[in-house]
Amino acid sequence: MQSANFPMKNVPRFAGPAKLIGRRQVLGLAGSVALWPRAIRAQPMQVIGFLLTGSVATTRQELAAFWQGIDEVGFVEHRNIESGYHWADGHDERLPILATDLVRQGASVIIAGGAQAVAAAQRATATTPIVFVAASDPVRSGFVDSLSHPGANTTGVSLASPELLAKRLQVLHQLTPSSMSVAALVNPEAPNLDVQLQYLNDQANRLGIRAQIVNASGETDFGAALDVIAKRVADALVVANDGFLNSERVRLVELTTHDRIPAAFANREFVEAGGLMSYGPSLIEAYRQAGGYAGRILKGERPADLPVKNPIELELAINTKTAQSFGLDIPRAMLAAADEVVK
Repeated sequence: MQSANFPMKNVPRFAGPAKLIGRRQVLGLAGSVALWPRAIRAQPMQVIGFLLTGSVATTRQELAAFWQGIDEVGFVEHRNIESGYHWADGHDERLPILATDLVRQGASVIIAGGAQAVAAAQRATATTPIVFVAASDPVRSGFVDSLSHPGANTTGVSLASPELLAKRLQVLHQLTPSSMSVAALVNPEAPNLDVQLQYLNDQANRLGIRAQIVNASGETDFGAALDVIAKRVADALVVANDGFLNSERVRLVELTTHDRIPAAFANREFVEAGGLMSYGPSLIEAYRQAGGYAGRILKGERPADLPVKNPIELELAINTKTAQSFGLDIPRAMLAAADEVVK
């Protein structure tokens, strides 16, 4: 993953070509931080502004799902809607200035991917509608007043379920019952992390497993976290559902497969990239739902009147090829329960 080499104060007002940026062009780009349609000033058209923790390369599938969702509501890019993109490229400290820039540029609605992006967007505006996809409790985090009546200018899709990190450990232990220790990779800046870790520790104690926490909040300390994991400080790895950590799926999968570290990830995109297994909500479905909400807001509905959505179901995904390369036998019951088996 590429990152721009400039301090926050030098984040450009416009990055990328002067022409309007379409979704197909976006999905084929890599390494950009911001793309905004300059020509929008000449057209009285609504603009969707994206504020994303990851990079162009790591958000292709999510963006494609978002556009599917908004298409279903009746919006077609360049016909009755335009878009502008801001990526933090794994540097969450850039999010506040990027959020402010989206507001200054006149975004009609902001799509915030990740809890840190939601917080930055809310600090930047109290009036521009915000639709989030975040793995945090939106009420406890202060993003909304309640799930049924969000209030103010924010609604979205919550991937929060604080017991899921512990559930990943439980499922992974079924596959690797001899594991006596587990490393948990988490973002220490994530809201409500203490609740997740309490569930994790309780589950580890029930299984008789030692749990070690490994922190990574951005590019500045992610390399060090990978080094800790690579030293095999634990027999297995569970990864929290977090915007930044999800954006690093390629590097995490490469490390765990190369070093044969059994790992349970947050969503099936990791498994499709070669990871061993995952258990959690679908990011793709979450962004499709966010697209639907964005379309409804652009048609005149208020964020305060749109209840926060939760994942319809949780998915268990297993990569049998990776399991075989690790020398692991997948129980038949687990294969039968899996929602997706990647061969």
